Amino acid sequence: MNESSFSRQHHILSVLVENKAGVLARVAGLFARRGFNIFSLAVAPTQDERFSRITLVVDVERAPLDQMVKQLDKLINVVEISELHPSLARERELLLATIKADSDLRAQVIQLVGVFEGQIVDVGTSMLTVMLAGSPSKLDDFEVLMRSYDIIELARSGRIALPRL
Repeated sequence: MNESSFSRQHHILSVLVENKAGVLARVAGLFARRGFNIFSLAVAPTQDERFSRITLVVDVERAPLDQMVKQLDKLINVVEISELHPSLARERELLLATIKADSDLRAQVIQLVGVFEGQIVDVGTSMLTVMLAGSPSKLDDFEVLMRSYDIIELARSGRIALPRL
């Protein structure tokens, strides 16, 4: 999926919330009750321990973005909501994958990880666990290339984003 088709279907919402128990459950519950689809979700504390940032990539084909924002804004623990257009934001994501890599394929996998500026984080006799961080499209490209190998397990963190400076 190229960036222009992504931006027509999905939007990035950066939601600053109070760092309190149950806030994420309330946000997720709101989306579930309203039938809003979440494509990606990431949450973590900010530089101010009183707040967390929830980054939502939402599907806007089924529900209007302004309706999502209005509903989020009604939640008491929501402090600020910003829409981040992909061309005006820096997006990053983390990928961890365990790849079957016998001795004859190990060098190829290690080389591809290097090309994508990733790291080997664990080595077994017949498997490697690799880590990559980068733009979602970079991770998509890596994942496509790794499909020709035996992916044992794969996890992606979900997107995080901040406005470009």
